[in-house]
Amino acid sequence: MKTMLKILNTVIIATTLATPALAADLKVTIEKSDGRMLLPENASCISTPSDKSAPGPNKSLPLSWSKGPKGTRSYAIAMVDPDVPTDFSLFNKDDKTIPRDFKRMEFVHWVLADIPASRRALAEGADGNGPSATGLPLERTDYGRRGQNGAGGGNLKDGPHGGYMGACPPWNDERIHSYHVTVYALDVNRLNLPDLFTRADLIAAAKGHILASGSRELFYTMNAKAKK
Repeated sequence: MKTMLKILNTVIIATTLATPALAADLKVTIEKSDGRMLLPENASCISTPSDKSAPGPNKSLPLSWSKGPKGTRSYAIAMVDPDVPTDFSLFNKDDKTIPRDFKRMEFVHWVLADIPASRRALAEGADGNGPSATGLPLERTDYGRRGQNGAGGGNLKDGPHGGYMGACPPWNDERIHSYHVTVYALDVNRLNLPDLFTRADLIAAAKGHILASGSRELFYTMNAKAKK
């Protein structure tokens, strides 16, 4: 019996030593927000007095995050709206409303990879500051490497369209849209990404390299009657 207990204890200790401790989640902070609502200055569309919409300031979010665990060599950011109606023909039509339970899909608003480990904040407007028909180049900057956002259906053939694209939900949508901003702590300086890359490319390249992550959810609508 004592021999069996000794063997069991040895197995437990060996298993514990072989299994790395799970890293704590990163704390993601939006430096300016109205509670959990995304502010108009960080949207690409804003409400008008006629309850329609107009181009917004489109300033990229002022974002910061806690230090990643030991071994963190870079960070990455993705911002996604999972509440986009699948039928674009219904958008912003006077004679139509988009029901809350209408079928939805994701729209990617922001992708940034290879953020140096020494950086844990981005100032407002750092990766987008003003309306833009073509977005920012998909290139490497001092604060990270830009990926393709959802413009042109997120298709690189219809882009490239990089940088931050702020919230712009249809003004006739009965659902308040949510925006998920996620920061990843990675164990590599640079991810193995193609010259032009999407969020899907980022997630695939980051597989096996994510030490920790954290998210912040914001909401935005241009319909005063909309509900979550």
